[in-house]
Amino acid sequence: MNTSRTVPVVCALIEDAEGRVLVAQRPAHKHLGGLWEFPGGKIESGETSEAALRREIAEELGCEIEVGAALAAVRHEYAEVTIELRPYVARLAGGSMPPERREHQALRWVTAAELARLPMPEADAPILVEWTALRQT
Repeated sequence: MNTSRTVPVVCALIEDAEGRVLVAQRPAHKHLGGLWEFPGGKIESGETSEAALRREIAEELGCEIEVGAALAAVRHEYAEVTIELRPYVARLAGGSMPPERREHQALRWVTAAELARLPMPEADAPILVEWTALRQT
């Protein structure tokens, strides 16, 4: 059990016109290396979740997004850190450059079925369930 404070983190489920979502593979040398995740990052002090998400996506992927609906936040305790993951559905902003790999090993657009087969961090599991349920309604 870790005794660290909870770190607020945001992530984007960036959807495309075909209903796929963008996932990014974590660098091998980082915590949870090699796993696929929804891109995002830590919220800076004084920053809103939406602003943090736009900043992180610009830094990590070199593109601009329109932030949409918030999904249920997930609190997850890893051995090293406890995070509060705040997910948002998003899409590329009009006129944005396509996402590019800047900090990740790889990027992929995947369907809900493909996403369910990818190795992902434990904290992403409830987000995947909620997003998949939304796609089916």
